[in-house]
Amino acid sequence: MPPVVRIGNCSGFYGDRLSAMHDMLAGGELDYLTGDYLAELTMLILARDRAKNPDRGYAKTFLTQLEQSLGLALDNGVKIVANAGGLNPAGLATAVRALAERLGLDVNVAHVEGDDLVGRAAELGLGTPLAANAYLGAWGIVDCLNSGADVVVTGRVTDASVIVGPAAAHFGWKATDYDALAGAVAAGHVIECGTQATGGNYSFFSEIPDLARPGFPIAEISADGSSVITKHAGTGGQVSVGTVTAQLLYEITGARYANPDVTLRVDSLQLSQDGDNRVRISGVTGEAPPPTLKVSCNSIGGFRNAATFVLTGLDIEAKAALVRSQLEAGLKVRPAELDWTLARTDHPDADTEEAASALLHCVVRDADPSIVGRQFSSAGVELALASYPGFTTTAPPGDGQVYGVFVPGYVDAGEVPHIAVHADGTRIGIAPATETLDLAPVPDPALPEELPAGPTRRTALGTIAGARSGDKGGSANVGVWVRTDEQWRWLAHTLTVERLRDLLPETADLPVTRHLLPNLRAVNFVIEDILGQGVAYQARFDPQAKGLGEWLRSRHLDIPERLL
Repeated sequence: MPPVVRIGNCSGFYGDRLSAMHDMLAGGELDYLTGDYLAELTMLILARDRAKNPDRGYAKTFLTQLEQSLGLALDNGVKIVANAGGLNPAGLATAVRALAERLGLDVNVAHVEGDDLVGRAAELGLGTPLAANAYLGAWGIVDCLNSGADVVVTGRVTDASVIVGPAAAHFGWKATDYDALAGAVAAGHVIECGTQATGGNYSFFSEIPDLARPGFPIAEISADGSSVITKHAGTGGQVSVGTVTAQLLYEITGARYANPDVTLRVDSLQLSQDGDNRVRISGVTGEAPPPTLKVSCNSIGGFRNAATFVLTGLDIEAKAALVRSQLEAGLKVRPAELDWTLARTDHPDADTEEAASALLHCVVRDADPSIVGRQFSSAGVELALASYPGFTTTAPPGDGQVYGVFVPGYVDAGEVPHIAVHADGTRIGIAPATETLDLAPVPDPALPEELPAGPTRRTALGTIAGARSGDKGGSANVGVWVRTDEQWRWLAHTLTVERLRDLLPETADLPVTRHLLPNLRAVNFVIEDILGQGVAYQARFDPQAKGLGEWLRSRHLDIPERLL
């Protein structure tokens, strides 16, 4: 058996670079190629797709990629594992077989199903969502690969599972090999978002060479679960301790990162540079998984509309107050939700009109489309010649659009079928973990010794700190890290929950939890309810919280000069 298994990734979301599958297969040696297509928002998109046509509900771009690349994968002996099946993995498996037949290729295609709980949602206490999908683990993938599958498509498995499955199949791991499984989860979490591991969306982006087209990442996983994150030679971007740290902090909570097969202890892993564009992840420990599985529940929340008024020049606040009072007075029926936000993007004595302008956003939501459609649009348009001086909008208001709501649920793992379906139709049930451990927070480690007092300079936090942020349902996380031990001593004492609330006033009245991760020189904040009822609800300017970390980095603090 080779000492490592090389697992590449070619998709971080539904809509990622179409050429990535072919590029990864042609660019160098791989044993497996994986793809993650299923964000929380994607499940709602696929649910609406399936509602229109029961034969759909999967990521159609996966077929486009396979048409260009399936023959190359077979020639190179590379097996493909992807969660592109979405809400219809059986349908995608059938479509892959039809594609292979059309291309004249002999392909063994298997799939994993059982995650779709929408038909049992009410009895499981999940309400009546449009889609309800449990996050399955890796053992169905393992069974499909062991049956000889060349291509395995799944529904809703955890993002890391498409990487854990190939590693576990390759090395013959058992369900209780927690440290090895946790190591594969760590590697999977790094590479599942594609080029975010190779310099994409990286705080210190000016340090990344050839960011015009960063290469997709590869995890070289060893039998003990340790790994090296790398990329194909000659591709753009960079793999560094920084880029890997940033991705490890993406969409996590604290020291425990739960998956259906194992709970990764994020506070155990160690990172080290292992050569050019090579970062080693070692020392990883794992624990038994929790007894429940998370369920992604997506529903139609109602109808939404929005208008943005451009306010230029003087008296911005007064102009905003005028149009707000006028529009609300013009509504015969007040929508269930009516929210105003004034973005002071204007500058005094500006040399362009755009730089002199602020944006006043109005968002309305209601179960009745006419209330947020015709009524709202008419009330806004009628003000065109009767409101503040310089009245204009970014676009005329239109009809109300459907918006979605995401609610996480949790069910006992024994209530969820997990089925591997082989190419010949054989159905193998995958038993849930027999050993489980309730998920509980890990007490924060002791703070490092505080830096001695000295001269400071008021400047942006991002001068020394990187950040990565993202969405988890209605919550968001912001991971902040630094690159030296001295900087860590300062960060751990300075960036408290109270200081975060000062720096990000939007969080002032929200529940915020801080987690210390000394091995990454990082603090991670989980901010609850900042995204309302999920991404599709669009509760704020940045509905996925992708820029939240960069906003934090732009805020000014008194930073010791010795750290700058």
